Parts: sequence; C-alpha cells; structure tokens
Amino acid sequence: MVDRISFEPFLEMLVAERAATSNTIAAYESDLRSCAESLACRGETIQTATTEGLKAWLADLVEKDGYARRTIARRLSCIRQFYLFQLREGIRQDNPATSLEAPRPQKTLPRFLSEAEVIALIEACSVPEGASAAKKRRGLVARAALELLYASGLRISELLTLPREALRQEAQMIVVQGKGGRQRLVPLSESARAAAQALLQSDKARQSLYLFPGRVPTKPMTRQAFDRILHDVAIHAGIDPARLSPHVLRHSFATHLLAHGADLRALQVLLGHADIAMTQIYTHVQADHLSRVMAEHHPLARMSLGKDQ
Repeated sequence: MVDRISFEPFLEMLVAERAATSNTIAAYESDLRSCAESLACRGETIQTATTEGLKAWLADLVEKDGYARRTIARRLSCIRQFYLFQLREGIRQDNPATSLEAPRPQKTLPRFLSEAEVIALIEACSVPEGASAAKKRRGLVARAALELLYASGLRISELLTLPREALRQEAQMIVVQGKGGRQRLVPLSESARAAAQALLQSDKARQSLYLFPGRVPTKPMTRQAFDRILHDVAIHAGIDPARLSPHVLRHSFATHLLAHGADLRALQVLLGHADIAMTQIYTHVQADHLSRVMAEHHPLARMSLGKDQ
C-alpha cells in the first residue's frame, strides 16, 4: 500500500500555485500512485527512485497494462513535474526523470457529429404532452445542456458548475471558469439562452446556486447523472450512445465552426485553450475551405485561371 504522504507537498503546491481543480489533483495522485506501486515492486520508493526504476514503470505501462501513448505521455509529464518540484525544494539533489523519453503521441482526429445529428439530438429533448413533471424537467435539462455545450463549446465541468447568475435574461455573453481558474467570455446564442431560461423558470423553487442543480440543490449535477440523460437522448434521436459524450459535442462545436470559416485564433479563445497547438487538431476540416480560399483570392491562382481561359 502506497502512502499518500510521500507526494502530499507536491499536490498541495498544484492547488496553491496553479489553482489545480479537484479532478486534476485526483489524476495526478493516480499517476503518482501508479509509479510508486511499480517502484515498490523493485524495492524502491518514489522518494528514492532511480532512472532505471522509472524506465521499468514506463515499460510496464506499455507492455503489461497496454495504455495508450497519450495516457503514458500524460503520466510521464506528471512524474517530471514531481521530480522538478523535489529538486526545487531541496528534497532531492538529482532528477531521475531527466532522461526519460515520452512516446510519440498518436495522431487521432477528434470524433464529432454531423450538423444533422446535433439537430436531431436537440429535437429529441422534446417531451410529449401529458408527460410527468419529472420527465418534462428532464427534457428541459437535456435541451439546455445540449444547447450550451454545442453553441458555446463548453467542457462538461464548466457546464455543470455554471452559476444561475451567469444566465441573466439579457446576457449576450457568459463568464466561464475554465481550467487552472482561467476565466473567459463565451457568446450565448438566442436558442441556448431561451433553453436555459426555460430551465431556470422550471427550477425557481429549488433555489439552487447552479443552473444544473443536483439532487441536493446546494450541489451541481454530477457527471454520472448527466451521462444518463445524454444516453437517453441519444437513443431517442436514433444515435448510438457510444458515439456521444460531452466532449464529442465540444469537438462538434469546433469542427462545425471551422467548416463554416471561423478563425483558428478565435476558436482557441472560445475553447479556452492555453496553447493554439491544442486547437490545431481541428484543422483537418479546414483543408477544403483553405483550398477554396487560395483558389479564389491568391493572385497567382487568379493568373493561372486567366491563362487557362
């Protein structure tokens, strides 16, 4: 059994200096625990780890556990940060993670829905006349959530923690609390605002601080509760639930915006990406659009066109 106290100071630093969320802390703790358990099998601890011990841990992640390269790269990043922290604090005089190499990340395109599928999902939130009050509210929750996820590109954690005050009647933009405590302004579409206002009106008696309250109004809805709603809406819309997740809707938002000519820098701001390299995964949809722009507007392209005529 690995004692959490060995990496407690590092986790505390992440909260104090980087405003890391509870989800981030849980992920870092899981990565550190995985490394510590592997080292323990070799007679080492995370405090006394050698480079060889860390390499053996990485090898096990690939060969025995079969983790994806992206996951392994994330775990390695955590370990590197941990030993840099130990070096900075004088806990260690060396850094055993210096020569570790991360596997090359797999180049996978983000999964997204077609525009017709997104419309079908939103329409599937409608509840027939005569439905129970619980089913009607569930439909309102689903409609407001899908409209906001798709119209604004929110992360699920950002959506579920939205305060009700963010959706004032006249609001054209909403303030979103993103990763690392960073705030950004996101435009709000008319249909998304209407769906959110309908939910707020329905939930007036709950007196919750959140737009999407949980069973206990003082807390936001859990991710698991929202996943169940999303699953039901997907089935109603005739879409395989395995193809759908909040992140797929975020990818759909980005992909459709770029397909309609949005600027990559603007998309970076809307998504809350700290680095534009993170946004560039969506450029797969821009190839045809950029080709048309070049053909229509580049002077040499126009000259070539004139010669052909």
